[in-house]
Amino acid sequence: MIRDVGRRGGEQAVLLAAGLADLAVDTVGSALGAARSLLRRSDTAELAAHAADELTARGRLVLDRYAVVPPAHLEVLARHVLATRSGCGPGEPSAPPAGRTARDHDGE
Repeated sequence: MIRDVGRRGGEQAVLLAAGLADLAVDTVGSALGAARSLLRRSDTAELAAHAADELTARGRLVLDRYAVVPPAHLEVLARHVLATRSGCGPGEPSAPPAGRTARDHDGE
């Protein structure tokens, strides 16, 4: 019985490998056919330049989407100091406390 399981597993591995090889051959054949048809075109250089421009634009979009620039350290510190001096918390808008005017606040 163990031999049967081993045989079935080995047979399945061979079938999977054969299927993968067939898929690879078909894919390579399709790619070669597409490359051959591209080489026959008269505007191949223009097409390649357009493809390079498209890839560059896509690269910029990806970097803009995933490369978030952290806020400038000194800017964060300056906002914190302004918020602390105005009596507001760091997340609140900087306005003088209730009942006081900006002139009272600046005179301290």
